[in-house]
Amino acid sequence: MKRILVPVDFSEQAKFALNFASELNDIHKDVKVTVLHAVEHPLESYLDPTGLAVGMGADAELMQVMKENATKAMKTFIEETLNEAQAQQVNFKIVMGTAYECIQEELEEEDYYMVIMGTKGASGIKEMFVGSNAEKVVRLANCPVITLTRQVCLKTIKNIVFATATLADISKELLAEIKQLQELFDARIQLVRINTPNNFERDSVVKQALQQIADRYRLTNYTLNIYNDQYEEQGIIAFAEEIGADMIAIGTHGRQGLAHLLYGSLAEDIVNHASYPIWTYHISETV
Repeated sequence: MKRILVPVDFSEQAKFALNFASELNDIHKDVKVTVLHAVEHPLESYLDPTGLAVGMGADAELMQVMKENATKAMKTFIEETLNEAQAQQVNFKIVMGTAYECIQEELEEEDYYMVIMGTKGASGIKEMFVGSNAEKVVRLANCPVITLTRQVCLKTIKNIVFATATLADISKELLAEIKQLQELFDARIQLVRINTPNNFERDSVVKQALQQIADRYRLTNYTLNIYNDQYEEQGIIAFAEEIGADMIAIGTHGRQGLAHLLYGSLAEDIVNHASYPIWTYHISETV
């Protein structure tokens, strides 16, 4: 049984994610969907004499009322998003706490095949200092994550860009997940290496390396590509647009702390800025 987690905040983007997960359930009968909503603790902020905001927690009775209201809202959300047959195939959980922390706890406690979630992305100051919940889940999740910014019909996903800027990041573990993704959608894989001025290799060298990867991991139904651009993120999105891709797949290092601040994450940038469905997987083993 493939268990899929769909975190929701009752937004339009969350509906996109739930619809997508339910389509998977319609096609693959071994899929089980769990919908998760986190009720965040309300904080009453005021300014102390130094001008800093101080939070005051709510009492247990208020939190119980909020949880009951969230349960009602969840039932309404599912009924409005899915048809009756689909609604009967999903279960839901209401938990208390910060959204991305609750999602991470759920993933650590239960064995999930994939996370599917909607996102509005992030930009500017918010992206630099806060980021989106989807970005944080992508960084920390122990399973693949698909993020959506718009309504996507599962049956239309037949051309998946598998992008990399560094061939050394391609691992046995990552390729195994990519092959499962390909099988799930019965799609063609567009393996592409983004050449940038700061990370440039000759086409002949890259083509040989890409072919070796395809042969080593026994890829089928694939195309090898090289795309030149000033920046990796822009190159991936531009290439996807050029070939009419339906999804972008990319590995992530899941950097945290100072490393994340200094080097960032290509996968998280793509999640925040691209309108395509994005599949990400945490890279933990390299060739």
